[in-house]
Amino acid sequence: MFTLKFDSGTLTLEGATENDSVPNAFVWDNRTRQFRAPAFCYRHIIKDFIRNKTPYTDEANEYAKFDFKQKYHLEPRLYQTESIENWRKYERCGVIVLPTGAGKTHVATMAIEMCGRQTLVIVPTIDLMNQWYDLLLSTFNAEIGLIGGGFYEIGAITVTTYASAFRHQERLGNQFGLVIFDEAHHLPSEGYKYAAEFAIAPFRLGLTATPERTDGGESELERLVGKTVYRLEAQQIAGEYLADYTLERVEVDLTEEERQQYQAEREIYTNFRRKMNLPYGQEGWRLFLIQSARSEDGRRAMKAYRNYKKIALGTEAKLHVLQDLLIRHRHDKVLIFTAENEMVYRISNDYLVPAITHETNVKERKFWLDAFNNGDVLALATSKVLNEGVNIPDASVAIILSGSGSSREHIQRLGRILRKKDDKQAVLYEVVTRNTTEEYISQKRTDARQFQEKGKERGLFE
Repeated sequence: MFTLKFDSGTLTLEGATENDSVPNAFVWDNRTRQFRAPAFCYRHIIKDFIRNKTPYTDEANEYAKFDFKQKYHLEPRLYQTESIENWRKYERCGVIVLPTGAGKTHVATMAIEMCGRQTLVIVPTIDLMNQWYDLLLSTFNAEIGLIGGGFYEIGAITVTTYASAFRHQERLGNQFGLVIFDEAHHLPSEGYKYAAEFAIAPFRLGLTATPERTDGGESELERLVGKTVYRLEAQQIAGEYLADYTLERVEVDLTEEERQQYQAEREIYTNFRRKMNLPYGQEGWRLFLIQSARSEDGRRAMKAYRNYKKIALGTEAKLHVLQDLLIRHRHDKVLIFTAENEMVYRISNDYLVPAITHETNVKERKFWLDAFNNGDVLALATSKVLNEGVNIPDASVAIILSGSGSSREHIQRLGRILRKKDDKQAVLYEVVTRNTTEEYISQKRTDARQFQEKGKERGLFE
């Protein structure tokens, strides 16, 4: 009889010799003279043993069963029920894609109740870990544990961060039957994927509004979690379950002086690429990074790239638009997003708007978020730290002064203003500099389905 054991994020099979017929997931380990398999293959190995009527003892599984019952019944929305039923049909493994504000956490609590197994919830940030902890504490009569932020407590349901899971999953990977990956698009990142690979959990749920990644890593989600079993876009439920929203593209022009500087810097950059015969696209960019570090001309080309991009993203005309928009929406709660912290601080200084960046300490960040939610301040300026993982339900206006070409980032920023409240009408302004590289960046980030047939192009702001 074979004995299945968990060993530092892997599975071993005792009692088997090199010539025995074993499930395909196993490979022979000459160092220890036994078969070894990745921990996440646990469910497939057990199914193989059962299908082939192979006698075995399971000593790998150390997670407990629980009768999870929610304290209060919240009637799920139709799409929440549909998504969790689809997940059940795929053997309780898979990714559910729902827009921000659509109630992904309620879907998660439904999954926890359905599985009745010791559960691990993995999130990207400490802030989100604390939010999940509070939610789970108020939802279930169960011991809720925390791993991260100075805590190491394992409960019937435990919340941790991807970084902490990476550090501890070699030891804890066999103690949970269900793993929920919140903001699952983070999972394929190097290192974070071990949070899934080192876990035996036969039941897995990925939650995200934006599964696509610029590096194409979303294909890893199917291997680590399961297929996308349900997907809903923001415009499909806007007005009913999410705030209705409009997208407005505001175009501005460089000044004559800015245009001359822009063209001069861009010419230095393009001449270097032409000289080195570098293609465009991801591979071309990788080669440019290598070549730019090898010579004085290369370093100047990199500086030119940064300079012309900074001119396009930070033209004075954008600040004039911002001023007009802040006046227009002086009674609304406004979030201002930029690509660079430098612009955030300038906006904060010029318009007396609180700034939140990665440099803002925890207490100050909480102070300004609470002030914003309470209505004591009506605008916040930020770069990337508010893209996800914050609860600001009253925000109704987002102004994108600049950003990356990532559609995920753009969708996340839209999601900040979509939480339903009364008859709120949300609006996202995208301010783009004409006849610059920013037009291409804008096209890339608005290719996602959320932005199709919702956009409205504008000329110079009036």
